Amino acid sequence: ERERERERRRERRGRGEDCTKMADVGPELTFPEGFIWGVATSSYQIEGAVKEDGRGESIWDTYCRVPGNVENMDNGDVACDHYHRYKEDVALMKSLGLKHYRFSIAWPRIFPSGNVDEVNGPGRQFYDNLINELLAADITPSVTLYHWDLPQALEDKFDGWRSRDIVPAFTEYARKCFEFYGDRVKQWITLNEPWCSAVLGYCTGDHAPGRTDAPGEEPYVAGHHLLLAHAHAVDLYRKEFQEAQGGSIGITLNTNWWEPLTDTEDDKRTVEVALAFFMGWFADPIFRDGNYPEIMREVLQDRLPTFSEEEQKLLKGSSDFLGLNHYTTTYAGVPSITRHLVNLYQIIKMSPSGLKSFKMAWRVMTARHHYFKDVNVLISLSDKEGMTDMGWPIAPWGMGKLLEYLHKEYNHPIYVFENGMAVKARDVEEAVNDTERLSFMYTYLAEMHKAIKNGADVRGFYYWSFMDNFEWACGNNKRFGLIHIDYDNGQTRTPKSSAFFFKEVVTTNALPSLLEKDSLNIGFELLNRVQRSEDGDKLMQAGTATTKNEADTPDKETGWMCS
Repeated sequence: ERERERERRRERRGRGEDCTKMADVGPELTFPEGFIWGVATSSYQIEGAVKEDGRGESIWDTYCRVPGNVENMDNGDVACDHYHRYKEDVALMKSLGLKHYRFSIAWPRIFPSGNVDEVNGPGRQFYDNLINELLAADITPSVTLYHWDLPQALEDKFDGWRSRDIVPAFTEYARKCFEFYGDRVKQWITLNEPWCSAVLGYCTGDHAPGRTDAPGEEPYVAGHHLLLAHAHAVDLYRKEFQEAQGGSIGITLNTNWWEPLTDTEDDKRTVEVALAFFMGWFADPIFRDGNYPEIMREVLQDRLPTFSEEEQKLLKGSSDFLGLNHYTTTYAGVPSITRHLVNLYQIIKMSPSGLKSFKMAWRVMTARHHYFKDVNVLISLSDKEGMTDMGWPIAPWGMGKLLEYLHKEYNHPIYVFENGMAVKARDVEEAVNDTERLSFMYTYLAEMHKAIKNGADVRGFYYWSFMDNFEWACGNNKRFGLIHIDYDNGQTRTPKSSAFFFKEVVTTNALPSLLEKDSLNIGFELLNRVQRSEDGDKLMQAGTATTKNEADTPDKETGWMCS
């Protein structure tokens, strides 16, 4: 009978009829006073204008030109055209009640050659203008120094993150950013997801610079230099800028939550290994003791670079907060031939990335050394709660567990700097009625609220992302945004239902109570709530707009949960 009622409600929604009473059942979920709500983007994914006003090339410009690297040969040449339309975007943020915005600075836009003695005036001015526009709209900027767009000149000059020379180069770049913008920027993030830079850039080749030559050595070398660059930049800020400017500085790391495949002690042990290789690799040196996790040192031996005593002191405590980018949960187990075959069959059933996963597994098995061979954990997915358009399992409960784990293990204030969902949409009308994203947002935020009640010191949440953007190797084919971008019609911006729902959350600092409690119907109830709100007319106007459908194209998926 319940299923028949759900079907009747779906039919009534299709006819535009109200399906829920607006009387709330039970208390709303209120967040702590002063909790920070924001949205996030990155420079290469939204700015465009890659050949304008003196900007230098980045490693992503080079990577995108290689056939096969990016779906449909998409690139960030235009992206969302934010470089020309930042005022419009800030006004849109203000209209949605947003008070915090995380963005990144494109290193080659300010320093085309990577050399800080050669400043590109228009590039520097762009970020001055953006920051001033945000502050005038009462929106606080949070700035990432490095979100993967390394100047190609530095890759050419000394092999980028493979060379220790990158450490002083990054430190001096950070110094200039502190000097240029630190009077107005009060929260700095040194690096975004160094795991992705190291593993996807120097092991699997799924990200720029696309190296696969030494998958069991180069990721650790790059990761080592990323950590040292972070530590030196933080040390510089604290010694020369923090007291006068009054800001904070830290790093944001990405990880899934890991759940044991079974309750056996062996499978539980693989969770510890996975967390060490995916999170502890970068978190332990910063938030624990200045050194790599013991299990990594045991497995890798002399393939893992070592820190001097002075470097360990520099690393330990080199973050005022723990930034977290989290999207999904995976299962970990002891690998075996049988489990691998079953796992590949399940992945092929659930996602078009099955062939890619098989090729990856073959490369791992046949390599003398390989990062994933070092991890030596079976990584399994489950679609029992649904999958995002990236092929990532939806598992809100994993977010709650992860936040509590990080609080217990590292005991630092936590900011969720990225969390969101890619939803497939053929046109703008389908995009604005994003019930799947509404359900995703509500359930993940509810689990975050539960973690806070259980003691996790979570200070803020930034949705990824503010608008649809260039999604790295997936090109323009994956849509995470609260704002729909019409790439075929001049990058037209259209707020989705999720944008108006997030506006309510930001304004009230709370999640509304709902009649529905299962994920199947939560999205529909929230959509109905938005349609009946003061923003409902805007949504209806957007939903009746017409636009050229996106071409149906095969999905390219990296399989690793980062954005």
